[in-house]
Amino acid sequence: MHKNYFKLLLLSFFVAGCAVTSASVSQSRVKQLAFELNALESSIPSKEAMQLSRDIFKETAKLTKEFKLTSPPWFHNFLVNTGLREKGLCYHWSDALYIHFLKKSYPHFAFHLGGANIGEYWFEHNVLVVTAKNGKFEKGIVIDPWRDSGKLYFSKVKEDTKYKWKHRQNREVCQNGK
Repeated sequence: MHKNYFKLLLLSFFVAGCAVTSASVSQSRVKQLAFELNALESSIPSKEAMQLSRDIFKETAKLTKEFKLTSPPWFHNFLVNTGLREKGLCYHWSDALYIHFLKKSYPHFAFHLGGANIGEYWFEHNVLVVTAKNGKFEKGIVIDPWRDSGKLYFSKVKEDTKYKWKHRQNREVCQNGK
C-alpha cells in the first residue's frame, strides 16, 4: 500500500516539477522577431511589425498558462493524450494562434497553417506561418511555441532545418480556437 502512495507522490512531484512558468520575454527577442517580420516585405511599416511581434509573444504567454504547459513537449503530449491535460498539442497551438490573428487587424500580414510529416502519427507537427500580405508561404516565418514548451521558436520557413514545412490550406481548425 505504501508503494502506491509513493508512486503517486513521485508522479505528482514529476508533473509539478515539469510545469512551465511564463518567463518575461526579453525585449531583444521581441525586436528580433519584429525585424524578421518587417523584412518580409519592404512596404511593411515597422510599427505594425513590432505590434505583431508583441502580440505573438503575449498570446504565446497566455496560451502557456491556459494549456497548463509542462516540459518537455512530448511529456505534455502524454498528459493530453491520457486526459490529464486538456490542450497543448502542437495543433492546439497553431489553431489557437491562427484564429487569434485572423480576428486581429494586421493589414500587411497574412496567417497560414503549416505542417510537417503530415499524417505520420508520432512525427506530425503543426505551426503558424506569418507571411507578408499576398506573400509566398515558403518565404514566411514559422511561429512555434510548442517546440520549446512555451518558449517561442521562430525562423524563416526555409531556415528551419528540423522540419520540411508544407502549407496546410485545406486543414479545418477548431471552431473556438482552444
